[in-house]
Amino acid sequence: MSVSDNPVSETSFVRRALVTFVYGWLVLFLILPLVVVFVEALRQGIEPFFAALIEPDALTAIKLTLLVSAIAVPANLIFGLAASWAIAKFQFRGRNMLITLIDLPFSVSPVISGLVFVLLYGANGLFGQFLITHKLQIIFAVPGIVLATIFVTFPFVARQLIPLMQAQGNDEEEAALSLGATGFRTFLSVTLPNIKWALFYGVLLCNARAMGEFGAVSVVSGHIRGYTNTMPLHVEILYNEYNFVAAFAVASLLALLALVTLVLKSLLEWRDARNGKISAH
Repeated sequence: MSVSDNPVSETSFVRRALVTFVYGWLVLFLILPLVVVFVEALRQGIEPFFAALIEPDALTAIKLTLLVSAIAVPANLIFGLAASWAIAKFQFRGRNMLITLIDLPFSVSPVISGLVFVLLYGANGLFGQFLITHKLQIIFAVPGIVLATIFVTFPFVARQLIPLMQAQGNDEEEAALSLGATGFRTFLSVTLPNIKWALFYGVLLCNARAMGEFGAVSVVSGHIRGYTNTMPLHVEILYNEYNFVAAFAVASLLALLALVTLVLKSLLEWRDARNGKISAH
């Protein structure tokens, strides 16, 4: 029998080819770009790198990014819990429509979502005159950035929780309620422990997207340096000014945050797999 007639050999060849292709693709489109970011950031040494990070406009961009994430992530956490609880635990009219609407930010371009907020809250928008009369500014200010970030990130927590809560069913909650537990007590003692790792995972993804969002924030921010520029927008300005070291320094900070998120994600997946094996035994 020739090697080509051996199914085992063919399977082994296909496996090696696929694994090689996948790793090559990841190196070319993921690993190398990340390496380039850090190499370019440190090209002129460590002092210019840190100088770019502590420059006043960079510090403002970092603080604004953290502020927006600190508002958007808890907001989406609350929404994700409420939406997943309603969808997984109850049957109601419009349930499927709600699931579809939750996925809407995945299918709408972030630039379009930012433009929608401009059309609603801009000076010539639907509520523009009302906001001007009451001296409220949303577009080209922090509130607009927060709203745009919440919009593009709100599916992440809900999408992690809905399938899990649907798979778990209502048996444990119904048992707790039948024993006299209140709804809030049931949530804290039964539901939350069962979903805590998926919830944490969704929060990690939501936070990573909130910090790295560019398209929607770019439309509503106005690019006001030292005021409405988040870290991605600050990177763009620095790069357009040919200040490459500073641009890559701030970009490397964003990349580092993404890597930390990836590590935490891997730890969660490892813990889930380990807990699953322990439960199986």
